[in-house]
Amino acid sequence: MPHPHHRPAVEVHHPQPLVHPPAAAPVVPLRPCPPPAVQSIVLPDGQTVTGYPLTPTPAPQPTAARPAASRTAVNIALGGIGFGAVCGGLFLLTTFIAALTTFITQLITLAAVIFGGWIAVHLFGTTGHRDGGTTVNIRKAVIKRNHFHS
Repeated sequence: MPHPHHRPAVEVHHPQPLVHPPAAAPVVPLRPCPPPAVQSIVLPDGQTVTGYPLTPTPAPQPTAARPAASRTAVNIALGGIGFGAVCGGLFLLTTFIAALTTFITQLITLAAVIFGGWIAVHLFGTTGHRDGGTTVNIRKAVIKRNHFHS
């Protein structure tokens, strides 16, 4: 027997969320078919058993499985993915070719400048004797006490 001054324990109720029933699947109308024939059997003791015949139902004919997507669509998609993967490499290749072309152009320009300078020095240089030219020899002049001595 509980103590008269003792109160019963407090019960805590936690609310439960409402669970909505799942939506019913749409009903697909079936074509009407005639009711199956009922078969009756008379047993040796005189009882009559009525029921449906136990004929096996024919198995549905297998249909050829079609792929979800056509092979052409799959090939086009794979080709697009492959092209996207190669684009980065193609971009680097074209960048490398452009840089190589610039480098070769600069080497050709440098060789032309150096070779052109070498030709100019040999054509317009002062070494050697030229026919038809005037040669002037200037001797060293000494100036002493405001007098010119040659």
